[in-house]
Amino acid sequence: MELKVMTFNLRVDNAGDGRNAFSNRFLRVIETVLRESPAIVGFQEVTESMAQKVREGLSGYTVLGCGRERDCRGESMLLAYRTDAFSLLSVENVWLSLTPDLPGSRYGLDQSPCPRMFTAVLLQPHACGEKLLFVNTHLDHVGQTARLLGAAQLIQYLRTHTSADGHFVLTGDFNAQPDSPEIRLFADIDGFPITDCTAALPGTFHDFGRIPEEKREHIDYIFTDGACRGAYVVPDDCPDGVYYSDHLAVCATVAL
Repeated sequence: MELKVMTFNLRVDNAGDGRNAFSNRFLRVIETVLRESPAIVGFQEVTESMAQKVREGLSGYTVLGCGRERDCRGESMLLAYRTDAFSLLSVENVWLSLTPDLPGSRYGLDQSPCPRMFTAVLLQPHACGEKLLFVNTHLDHVGQTARLLGAAQLIQYLRTHTSADGHFVLTGDFNAQPDSPEIRLFADIDGFPITDCTAALPGTFHDFGRIPEEKREHIDYIFTDGACRGAYVVPDDCPDGVYYSDHLAVCATVAL
């Protein structure tokens, strides 16, 4: 089975972004997803008001996720899948902490005040009998130790929740470059191969065009236990000076 995957950091709704505030961008976000037509997509930095617009705009998709704070409000790791391609078997929201079932929990240490989490769904593709575990996350933007612990927790989750007759896809903004210890962790696992579909791609964070291409950080990833048949960053032609986000979306075709 081959499927197209997208990871897409939407940039929080911040009025200080001026013409690039989400109210001016959300139609471009929806148009970009519908044009690319991924089977599954993981979003990051999605506030509650943004989530409502995403749910309303993505016709043909089931959209799931909850906020990261103690009351399950705030930013979410929203994910979506094509309703005509999958049936939902289960959904789980997990916090990156020593108490992963406790909403709003954190590792502490060098972590920012922001709780970090992932949303995971177990899907049954209509085209085949093998199950798909789809996980979407956003690691801490401050603490490397927090990112390392979060990456290790994600890997352990993938190892214990990927069924013998299934596969996984992990998307997210990892706030870490490819040569960092956090990302290298995904390449150093005995008996559990993980493919980085984005390995050959350029940087994705451009800060609404303020960062030139050669200096952009590569921090958005798509990992899988399958094979990657190709990947690309989604161009942003920035009509009227309005970008779809401060990150470039990334797409990959994976064979499972």
